[in-house]
Amino acid sequence: MFLSQLKNDIFMSVSWIRFLLKSRYPKITFPGGTKVKKRKFGLALAAVLAAGTLLGACGTKSDNSGSKGKDKFTVALVTDTGGIDDRSFNQSAWEGLQQFGKDNHLSKGKDGFDYLQSKSDADYTTNLNTAVRKQFDLVYGVGYKLKPAIEKIADQRKNTNFAIIDDVITGKKNVASITFKEQEGSFLVGVVAGMATKTNKIGFIGGTDSDLINKFAAGFRAGVKAANPKANVQIQYVGSFDDASKGQSMASAMYKSGIDVIYHAAGGSGKGVFTEAKNIKQNDPNKNVWVIGVDRDQADEGKVTVKGKEYNVTLTSMVKRVDKAVIDLSTKAKDGKFPGGKNIVYGLKEDAIGIAPTQDNLTPEMKSAVKDWKQKIINGKVNIPSKLK
Repeated sequence: MFLSQLKNDIFMSVSWIRFLLKSRYPKITFPGGTKVKKRKFGLALAAVLAAGTLLGACGTKSDNSGSKGKDKFTVALVTDTGGIDDRSFNQSAWEGLQQFGKDNHLSKGKDGFDYLQSKSDADYTTNLNTAVRKQFDLVYGVGYKLKPAIEKIADQRKNTNFAIIDDVITGKKNVASITFKEQEGSFLVGVVAGMATKTNKIGFIGGTDSDLINKFAAGFRAGVKAANPKANVQIQYVGSFDDASKGQSMASAMYKSGIDVIYHAAGGSGKGVFTEAKNIKQNDPNKNVWVIGVDRDQADEGKVTVKGKEYNVTLTSMVKRVDKAVIDLSTKAKDGKFPGGKNIVYGLKEDAIGIAPTQDNLTPEMKSAVKDWKQKIINGKVNIPSKLK
Protein backbone atom coordinates (compact mmCIF):
# COMPACT_ATOMS: atom_id res chain seq x y z
CA MET A 1 0.00 0.00 0.00
CA PHE A 2 2.75 2.41 1.03
CA LEU A 3 5.03 1.60 -1.93
CA SER A 4 2.13 1.89 -4.39
CA GLN A 5 1.22 5.33 -3.06
CA LEU A 6 4.88 6.40 -3.07
CA LYS A 7 5.29 5.24 -6.67
CA ASN A 8 2.22 7.17 -7.76
CA ASP A 9 3.33 10.35 -5.95
CA ILE A 10 6.80 10.27 -7.50
CA PHE A 11 5.36 9.50 -10.95
CA MET A 12 3.00 12.48 -10.76
CA SER A 13 5.76 14.77 -9.45
CA VAL A 14 8.19 13.88 -12.25
CA SER A 15 5.46 14.34 -14.89
CA TRP A 16 4.48 17.72 -13.43
CA ILE A 17 8.11 18.92 -13.39
CA ARG A 18 8.57 17.94 -17.04
CA PHE A 19 5.34 19.76 -17.97
CA LEU A 20 6.49 22.97 -16.24
CA LEU A 21 9.91 22.83 -17.90
CA LYS A 22 8.34 22.28 -21.34
CA SER A 23 5.98 25.23 -20.80
CA ARG A 24 8.82 27.59 -19.87
CA TYR A 25 11.35 26.24 -22.36
CA PRO A 26 9.40 25.06 -25.46
CA LYS A 27 12.53 23.87 -27.24
CA ILE A 28 13.59 21.50 -24.47
CA THR A 29 13.23 17.83 -25.28
CA PHE A 30 13.07 14.74 -23.09
CA PRO A 31 13.88 11.17 -24.05
CA GLY A 32 10.53 9.57 -24.63
CA GLY A 33 8.63 12.88 -24.74
CA THR A 34 6.94 14.72 -21.92
CA LYS A 35 5.41 11.58 -20.57
CA VAL A 36 7.41 9.34 -18.32
CA LYS A 37 7.61 5.77 -19.47
CA LYS A 38 6.60 3.24 -16.89
CA ARG A 39 9.66 1.04 -17.40
CA LYS A 40 12.14 3.89 -16.95
CA PHE A 41 10.18 5.19 -14.02
CA GLY A 42 10.32 1.79 -12.42
CA LEU A 43 14.12 1.78 -12.72
CA ALA A 44 14.31 5.27 -11.28
CA LEU A 45 12.02 4.34 -8.42
CA ALA A 46 14.11 1.27 -7.67
CA ALA A 47 17.24 3.42 -7.55
CA VAL A 48 15.54 5.91 -5.23
CA LEU A 49 14.36 3.17 -2.90
CA ALA A 50 17.80 1.51 -2.90
CA ALA A 51 19.42 4.81 -2.02
CA GLY A 52 16.85 5.37 0.69
CA THR A 53 17.53 1.94 2.13
CA LEU A 54 21.27 2.60 2.18
CA LEU A 55 20.80 5.94 3.87
CA GLY A 56 18.40 4.37 6.32
CA ALA A 57 20.95 1.68 7.16
CA CYS A 58 23.63 4.29 7.71
CA GLY A 59 21.26 6.22 9.94
CA THR A 60 20.40 3.11 11.95
CA LYS A 61 24.06 2.29 12.53
CA SER A 62 24.68 5.80 13.75
CA ASP A 63 21.66 5.67 16.04
CA ASN A 64 22.74 2.35 17.59
CA SER A 65 26.26 3.59 18.15
CA GLY A 66 24.87 6.58 19.92
CA SER A 67 22.54 4.51 22.11
CA LYS A 68 25.38 2.23 23.18
CA GLY A 69 27.60 5.12 24.16
CA LYS A 70 26.72 5.50 27.84
CA ASP A 71 27.84 8.29 30.13
CA LYS A 72 27.57 6.09 33.23
CA PHE A 73 29.03 2.74 34.16
CA THR A 74 26.39 0.03 34.65
CA VAL A 75 26.58 -3.13 36.70
CA ALA A 76 24.28 -6.06 37.51
CA LEU A 77 24.29 -8.88 40.00
CA VAL A 78 22.88 -12.38 39.47
CA THR A 79 22.11 -14.10 42.77
CA ASP A 80 22.18 -17.77 43.59
CA THR A 81 19.00 -19.33 44.98
CA GLY A 82 19.52 -17.67 48.37
CA GLY A 83 18.33 -14.29 47.10
CA ILE A 84 19.12 -10.74 48.18
CA ASP A 85 17.27 -11.18 51.48
CA ASP A 86 19.13 -14.30 52.64
CA ARG A 87 20.77 -12.30 55.45
CA SER A 88 24.01 -13.76 54.17
CA PHE A 89 26.42 -13.27 51.27
CA ASN A 90 23.82 -12.58 48.54
CA GLN A 91 22.39 -9.79 50.65
CA SER A 92 25.87 -8.50 51.43
CA ALA A 93 26.76 -8.45 47.72
CA TRP A 94 23.58 -6.52 46.89
CA GLU A 95 24.22 -4.04 49.68
CA GLY A 96 27.69 -3.46 48.26
CA LEU A 97 26.23 -2.84 44.81
CA GLN A 98 23.68 -0.43 46.25
CA GLN A 99 26.44 1.49 48.00
CA PHE A 100 28.48 1.61 44.79
CA GLY A 101 25.43 2.96 42.99
CA LYS A 102 24.91 5.62 45.64
CA ASP A 103 28.57 6.65 45.60
CA ASN A 104 28.49 7.04 41.82
CA HIS A 105 25.03 8.62 41.54
CA LEU A 106 23.54 5.66 39.70
CA SER A 107 19.87 4.75 39.73
CA LYS A 108 18.44 1.26 40.08
CA GLY A 109 17.66 -0.25 36.69
CA LYS A 110 19.28 -1.06 33.37
CA ASP A 111 20.89 2.38 33.15
CA GLY A 112 22.59 2.05 36.53
CA PHE A 113 22.70 -0.98 38.80
CA ASP A 114 20.33 -3.89 39.30
CA TYR A 115 20.00 -7.52 40.37
CA LEU A 116 18.43 -10.63 38.86
CA GLN A 117 17.02 -13.18 41.29
CA SER A 118 17.67 -16.88 40.62
CA LYS A 119 14.89 -19.04 42.03
CA SER A 120 16.52 -22.28 40.87
CA ASP A 121 19.83 -23.43 39.39
CA ALA A 122 18.18 -23.41 35.97
CA ASP A 123 17.87 -19.60 36.17
CA TYR A 124 21.59 -18.88 36.19
CA THR A 125 22.16 -19.02 32.44
CA THR A 126 18.92 -17.19 31.67
CA ASN A 127 19.65 -14.37 34.12
CA LEU A 128 23.23 -13.93 32.95
CA ASN A 129 22.10 -13.71 29.33
CA THR A 130 19.40 -11.21 30.30
CA ALA A 131 22.01 -9.01 31.97
CA VAL A 132 24.17 -9.18 28.84
CA ARG A 133 21.26 -8.24 26.58
CA LYS A 134 20.57 -5.22 28.78
CA GLN A 135 24.16 -4.17 28.05
CA PHE A 136 25.46 -3.97 31.61
CA ASP A 137 29.18 -3.21 31.63
CA LEU A 138 29.91 -5.61 34.49
CA VAL A 139 27.89 -8.65 35.58
CA TYR A 140 28.44 -10.44 38.91
CA GLY A 141 27.60 -14.06 39.60
CA VAL A 142 27.19 -14.67 43.33
CA GLY A 143 28.33 -18.11 44.40
CA TYR A 144 30.33 -21.02 43.06
CA LYS A 145 27.23 -22.60 41.55
CA LEU A 146 27.24 -19.97 38.79
CA LYS A 147 30.72 -20.94 37.60
CA PRO A 148 29.70 -23.23 34.68
CA ALA A 149 27.20 -20.70 33.34
CA ILE A 150 29.65 -17.79 33.55
CA GLU A 151 32.41 -19.80 31.86
CA LYS A 152 30.14 -20.59 28.94
CA ILE A 153 28.58 -17.16 28.49
CA ALA A 154 31.88 -15.31 28.94
CA ASP A 155 33.21 -17.14 25.88
CA GLN A 156 30.16 -16.09 23.89
CA ARG A 157 30.05 -12.49 25.14
CA LYS A 158 33.64 -11.31 25.13
CA ASN A 159 32.65 -7.63 25.15
CA THR A 160 31.00 -7.99 28.57
CA ASN A 161 33.01 -8.20 31.79
CA PHE A 162 32.00 -10.75 34.41
CA ALA A 163 32.98 -11.38 38.03
CA ILE A 164 32.38 -14.55 40.01
CA ILE A 165 32.21 -14.48 43.79
CA ASP A 166 33.43 -17.48 45.80
CA ASP A 167 35.12 -19.38 42.98
CA VAL A 168 37.93 -19.00 40.47
CA ILE A 169 37.70 -18.89 36.67
CA THR A 170 41.03 -18.80 34.88
CA GLY A 171 42.16 -18.03 31.35
CA LYS A 172 39.45 -15.49 30.49
CA LYS A 173 40.34 -11.82 30.12
CA ASN A 174 36.72 -10.77 30.62
CA VAL A 175 36.26 -12.63 33.92
CA ALA A 176 37.61 -11.62 37.34
CA SER A 177 37.35 -13.85 40.40
CA ILE A 178 36.69 -12.84 43.99
CA THR A 179 37.56 -15.25 46.79
CA PHE A 180 38.01 -14.93 50.53
CA LYS A 181 40.12 -16.50 53.26
CA GLU A 182 37.04 -17.76 55.10
CA GLN A 183 39.23 -20.03 57.19
CA GLU A 184 40.78 -16.98 58.90
CA GLY A 185 37.52 -15.53 60.17
CA SER A 186 36.20 -19.00 60.97
CA PHE A 187 39.28 -19.64 63.10
CA LEU A 188 38.49 -16.56 65.21
CA VAL A 189 34.87 -17.55 65.87
CA GLY A 190 36.17 -21.06 66.59
CA VAL A 191 38.30 -19.58 69.37
CA VAL A 192 35.16 -17.95 70.78
CA ALA A 193 33.18 -21.20 70.54
CA GLY A 194 35.95 -23.15 72.28
CA MET A 195 35.93 -20.69 75.15
CA ALA A 196 32.12 -20.44 75.37
CA THR A 197 31.13 -24.12 75.40
CA LYS A 198 30.16 -25.70 78.71
CA THR A 199 29.81 -29.22 77.35
CA ASN A 200 32.88 -29.36 75.08
CA LYS A 201 30.46 -30.32 72.30
CA ILE A 202 30.31 -27.96 69.35
CA GLY A 203 28.52 -28.22 66.01
CA PHE A 204 29.08 -26.98 62.47
CA ILE A 205 26.27 -26.97 59.90
CA GLY A 206 27.29 -26.29 56.30
CA GLY A 207 25.14 -25.71 53.26
CA THR A 208 26.93 -28.28 51.10
CA ASP A 209 29.92 -30.60 51.37
CA SER A 210 32.13 -28.53 49.07
CA ASP A 211 35.64 -27.10 49.00
CA LEU A 212 34.28 -23.65 49.79
CA ILE A 213 32.19 -24.63 52.80
CA ASN A 214 34.93 -26.89 54.10
CA LYS A 215 37.19 -23.82 54.32
CA PHE A 216 34.76 -22.53 56.97
CA ALA A 217 34.67 -25.90 58.73
CA ALA A 218 38.45 -26.42 58.70
CA GLY A 219 39.24 -22.98 60.05
CA PHE A 220 36.51 -23.21 62.68
CA ARG A 221 37.65 -26.58 63.99
CA ALA A 222 41.25 -25.36 64.16
CA GLY A 223 40.16 -22.31 66.18
CA VAL A 224 38.14 -24.44 68.59
CA LYS A 225 41.11 -26.75 69.19
CA ALA A 226 43.48 -23.80 69.65
CA ALA A 227 41.31 -22.41 72.45
CA ASN A 228 40.02 -25.67 73.91
CA PRO A 229 41.84 -28.92 73.03
CA LYS A 230 39.20 -30.95 74.89
CA ALA A 231 36.32 -29.77 72.72
CA ASN A 232 35.02 -31.80 69.78
CA VAL A 233 33.38 -30.43 66.63
CA GLN A 234 30.61 -32.34 64.86
CA ILE A 235 30.30 -31.41 61.17
CA GLN A 236 27.12 -31.89 59.12
CA TYR A 237 25.71 -30.56 55.84
CA VAL A 238 22.17 -29.56 54.89
CA GLY A 239 22.67 -30.23 51.19
CA SER A 240 21.40 -26.81 50.09
CA PHE A 241 21.44 -23.15 51.04
CA ASP A 242 17.70 -22.56 51.02
CA ASP A 243 16.19 -25.25 53.25
CA ALA A 244 15.54 -23.60 56.61
CA SER A 245 13.32 -26.49 57.72
CA LYS A 246 16.11 -29.04 57.35
CA GLY A 247 18.56 -26.64 58.95
CA GLN A 248 16.26 -26.43 61.96
CA SER A 249 15.84 -30.20 62.28
CA MET A 250 19.61 -30.72 62.13
CA ALA A 251 20.16 -28.05 64.78
CA SER A 252 17.49 -29.64 66.97
CA ALA A 253 19.26 -33.00 66.87
CA MET A 254 22.59 -31.39 67.68
CA TYR A 255 21.28 -29.42 70.65
CA LYS A 256 19.54 -32.53 72.00
CA SER A 257 22.86 -34.41 71.82
CA GLY A 258 24.47 -31.90 74.18
CA ILE A 259 26.00 -29.52 71.67
CA ASP A 260 25.64 -25.98 73.00
CA VAL A 261 27.30 -23.92 70.24
CA ILE A 262 26.56 -24.25 66.50
CA TYR A 263 28.38 -22.36 63.77
CA HIS A 264 26.44 -22.32 60.52
CA ALA A 265 27.74 -21.62 57.01
CA ALA A 266 24.51 -22.52 55.27
CA GLY A 267 23.02 -19.33 53.83
CA GLY A 268 19.23 -19.37 54.03
CA SER A 269 19.28 -22.85 55.59
CA GLY A 270 20.96 -21.24 58.58
CA LYS A 271 17.75 -19.40 59.41
CA GLY A 272 16.47 -22.69 60.76
CA VAL A 273 19.39 -22.93 63.18
CA PHE A 274 18.42 -19.59 64.71
CA THR A 275 14.77 -20.62 64.84
CA GLU A 276 15.59 -23.77 66.80
CA ALA A 277 17.89 -21.99 69.24
CA LYS A 278 15.23 -19.35 69.93
CA ASN A 279 12.56 -22.01 70.43
CA ILE A 280 14.76 -23.72 73.02
CA LYS A 281 15.36 -20.40 74.76
CA GLN A 282 11.65 -19.63 74.86
CA ASN A 283 10.89 -22.99 76.46
CA ASP A 284 13.75 -22.70 78.95
CA PRO A 285 15.36 -19.26 79.40
CA ASN A 286 18.09 -20.79 81.56
CA LYS A 287 19.23 -23.09 78.77
CA ASN A 288 22.46 -21.86 77.20
CA VAL A 289 22.40 -22.58 73.48
CA TRP A 290 24.30 -20.46 71.02
CA VAL A 291 24.45 -19.81 67.29
CA ILE A 292 27.42 -18.31 65.46
CA GLY A 293 26.30 -16.43 62.37
CA VAL A 294 28.07 -16.13 59.04
CA ASP A 295 28.93 -13.64 56.28
CA ARG A 296 27.38 -10.64 58.05
CA ASP A 297 26.55 -9.57 61.59
CA GLN A 298 23.57 -11.80 62.41
CA ALA A 299 22.93 -10.48 65.91
CA ASP A 300 19.39 -9.46 64.93
CA GLU A 301 18.62 -13.06 63.97
CA GLY A 302 19.16 -14.20 67.54
CA LYS A 303 16.84 -11.80 69.34
CA VAL A 304 14.09 -13.45 71.38
CA THR A 305 11.80 -12.18 74.14
CA VAL A 306 10.68 -14.47 76.96
CA LYS A 307 8.17 -13.18 79.52
CA GLY A 308 9.13 -9.59 78.79
CA LYS A 309 12.85 -10.19 79.05
CA GLU A 310 15.09 -9.92 76.00
CA TYR A 311 17.70 -12.52 75.12
CA ASN A 312 19.99 -13.08 72.16
CA VAL A 313 21.16 -16.54 71.11
CA THR A 314 23.73 -15.16 68.65
CA LEU A 315 27.11 -15.62 70.26
CA THR A 316 28.94 -13.80 67.46
CA SER A 317 29.25 -13.88 63.67
CA MET A 318 32.02 -14.44 61.14
CA VAL A 319 31.83 -11.40 58.88
CA LYS A 320 32.70 -11.82 55.23
CA ARG A 321 32.72 -8.41 53.57
CA VAL A 322 31.33 -9.36 50.19
CA ASP A 323 29.94 -5.83 50.02
CA LYS A 324 33.42 -4.36 50.33
CA ALA A 325 34.78 -6.64 47.59
CA VAL A 326 31.92 -5.69 45.25
CA ILE A 327 32.53 -1.98 45.79
CA ASP A 328 36.27 -2.45 45.28
CA LEU A 329 36.03 -4.44 42.04
CA SER A 330 33.22 -2.31 40.62
CA THR A 331 35.31 0.81 41.19
CA LYS A 332 38.30 -0.77 39.44
CA ALA A 333 36.15 -1.72 36.46
CA LYS A 334 34.56 1.73 36.28
CA ASP A 335 38.02 3.33 36.26
CA GLY A 336 39.15 1.12 33.38
CA LYS A 337 41.23 -1.16 35.59
CA PHE A 338 39.15 -4.34 35.43
CA PRO A 339 41.40 -7.21 36.67
CA GLY A 340 40.36 -9.70 34.00
CA GLY A 341 41.86 -13.16 34.35
CA LYS A 342 42.91 -12.53 37.96
CA ASN A 343 41.73 -13.87 41.32
CA ILE A 344 41.40 -11.12 43.94
CA VAL A 345 41.72 -12.65 47.42
CA TYR A 346 40.39 -10.88 50.52
CA GLY A 347 41.20 -11.80 54.11
CA LEU A 348 41.90 -10.41 57.57
CA LYS A 349 44.76 -8.28 56.27
CA GLU A 350 42.42 -6.56 53.79
CA ASP A 351 39.82 -6.09 56.55
CA ALA A 352 37.34 -8.08 54.46
CA ILE A 353 37.15 -11.03 56.86
CA GLY A 354 36.71 -10.89 60.61
CA ILE A 355 34.43 -11.05 63.59
CA ALA A 356 31.19 -9.07 63.92
CA PRO A 357 31.20 -5.69 65.69
CA THR A 358 28.29 -6.80 67.90
CA GLN A 359 30.05 -8.52 70.79
CA ASP A 360 27.58 -8.20 73.67
CA ASN A 361 27.78 -11.91 74.46
CA LEU A 362 31.58 -12.08 74.47
CA THR A 363 33.55 -11.95 77.70
CA PRO A 364 36.60 -9.68 78.02
CA GLU A 365 38.76 -12.82 77.85
CA MET A 366 37.18 -13.84 74.55
CA LYS A 367 37.69 -10.39 73.05
CA SER A 368 41.33 -10.37 74.14
CA ALA A 369 41.95 -13.83 72.70
CA VAL A 370 40.36 -12.87 69.37
CA LYS A 371 42.53 -9.76 69.17
CA ASP A 372 45.72 -11.72 69.85
CA TRP A 373 44.95 -14.49 67.35
CA LYS A 374 43.92 -11.97 64.70
CA GLN A 375 47.27 -10.22 64.90
CA LYS A 376 49.14 -13.52 64.74
CA ILE A 377 47.24 -14.48 61.59
CA ILE A 378 47.90 -11.12 59.92
CA ASN A 379 51.60 -11.42 60.80
CA GLY A 380 51.72 -14.89 59.24
CA LYS A 381 52.57 -16.64 62.49
CA VAL A 382 49.63 -19.06 62.29
CA ASN A 383 49.02 -21.58 59.52
CA ILE A 384 45.27 -22.07 59.29
CA PRO A 385 44.02 -25.08 57.31
CA SER A 386 41.64 -24.48 54.43
CA LYS A 387 40.76 -28.15 53.97
CA LEU A 388 39.36 -30.81 56.26
CA LYS A 389 41.71 -33.72 56.90
